[in-house]
Amino acid sequence: MSGKKKQEIEFQYYEIPPGERLLAVSGRELDVAANKQHFHNLMEIGYCESGSGEIMFHGKKMPYRQGIVTVVPPNFPHAVYAAQNRQEWEYLFINPERILAESYPDNPMFVKRILDLVNQKEQYYTAGGKNPLAVLICMIVEEAKRKGSYSGEYIRGLLLAALITVARGGMEVVGITPDYEKRSGIGQIAKALEYIDKNYMEHIKMKVLADSCNLSETHFRRLFAEYMNMAPLSYINLVRVQQACSLIQKTRYSMEEVAERVGYPSVSTFNRNFRKVIGTSPYQFKKSGEDYQK
Repeated sequence: MSGKKKQEIEFQYYEIPPGERLLAVSGRELDVAANKQHFHNLMEIGYCESGSGEIMFHGKKMPYRQGIVTVVPPNFPHAVYAAQNRQEWEYLFINPERILAESYPDNPMFVKRILDLVNQKEQYYTAGGKNPLAVLICMIVEEAKRKGSYSGEYIRGLLLAALITVARGGMEVVGITPDYEKRSGIGQIAKALEYIDKNYMEHIKMKVLADSCNLSETHFRRLFAEYMNMAPLSYINLVRVQQACSLIQKTRYSMEEVAERVGYPSVSTFNRNFRKVIGTSPYQFKKSGEDYQK
């Protein structure tokens, strides 16, 4: 039997520290040369400080070099292919809905409009010339390290400016045509991904996910597998197991309570799905992992 083998895709779960507006990570702390497709639960804004290579969005590779900026919404698969060993990136992982809702608590329609713009697809900003988003990112990274007076509010203001800059399309964008009505690509299943992210602990019906995207169940399953390289149920299990890993590492919950909190009806079902994703049992993961955080 012949056929093209689908590339493995990895879900990477990140948490914003309590009391913070973002998670700032240096590319030197990440495996940027892994050549592996992955996606995140948070929006990723990346700035290449040095190095070169290719970045892939939806199967299309584009060259990158020092000075480029990438904006990747939650749940959008992408990969970085480094041309040299030394790579220095700065990454900001943020929740744009939280930033916008805090800034415009009385204007939900405006919040939704901006979210639709920044979440509709990946954006790639070329290096050179005036690059206000790169300037904002550098300011945010510096403040996140320095933590000066009123740091939280200062960072929130800079993040808001960054999101509005992305929404405006204020820089040269490769391959991006903002369209409020016609979302293409993975945007067709974006509502389902958002629903899973917020309701993974509940029993989720395929019809509810399909209806959220205005698709038939058959069409929804096909599109989901095409864009995510996995079935909807596999993705739900992936999200649940990632949440379970966080609970195991950070709390004293029993495995029965962890299983219940992430949406599994029994410990045996939890164990089976956990092993399928992680490759070991929850108990072995707890024994070999870090202690809970007090």
